[in-house]
Amino acid sequence: MAGSLVILTGAGISAESGLGTFRDTDGLWAEFDWQELATPEAFAARPARVHAFYNARRANLTAARPNAAHTALAQLERAWLARGGDFLLVTQNVDDLHEQAGSERLVHMHGELKKMRCLGCHTVTDAVGELDTGTCCPRCQQPGFLRPHVVWFGEIPLEMDLIFQALETCTHFAAIGTSGTVYPAAGFSEVAKRAGAHLTEINLAQTETSPLFDSHVSGPASTAVPAWVEAFLAQG
Repeated sequence: MAGSLVILTGAGISAESGLGTFRDTDGLWAEFDWQELATPEAFAARPARVHAFYNARRANLTAARPNAAHTALAQLERAWLARGGDFLLVTQNVDDLHEQAGSERLVHMHGELKKMRCLGCHTVTDAVGELDTGTCCPRCQQPGFLRPHVVWFGEIPLEMDLIFQALETCTHFAAIGTSGTVYPAAGFSEVAKRAGAHLTEINLAQTETSPLFDSHVSGPASTAVPAWVEAFLAQG
């Protein structure tokens, strides 16, 4: 048995695919006010404005393609499962680049940009084209109830029970391209540490949680992640 491997990815893994990060000095929230675009209150007050913002982000995503880091993690998943291990990839990203690269055991804890959710019947479906306040839910046919299927500030991330169950039993944990400042994801390393897992951090710079990790790999995700995957599989 190869053990249980949990991977956490953040915006840093998708930056080289042309998708902006959030908390860097030139990140998305430096340009836009999250309080006006990424809260339930903002959507209730100005739904058209919020829809326009996420329509633009969705359009930007159509041109993005996975980079070598996404591909390496999909290869790692297949190799690890072939050895009889458990694997879970948890991403904070709302893009679909992991899926495009071939990842299957994947949880989007912050939702998915290419999906929409109905506030009336709670159905989650693919978001096709632009959304606005007049778009009808494909199930209940009611207009005005659709919202982006993303987790906004003040909302609870998705699949937390599944994530913590995996963290509490994992033998290996790796955090890739994440700032280590946003909870609950920033606390995942502590849970994995208590479980006795070996912790690896792959990032451009040190983070607030770096002292918890047993090993560190510095560099752009597109080169650092494939190199780490190759070395990781070779040693175990």
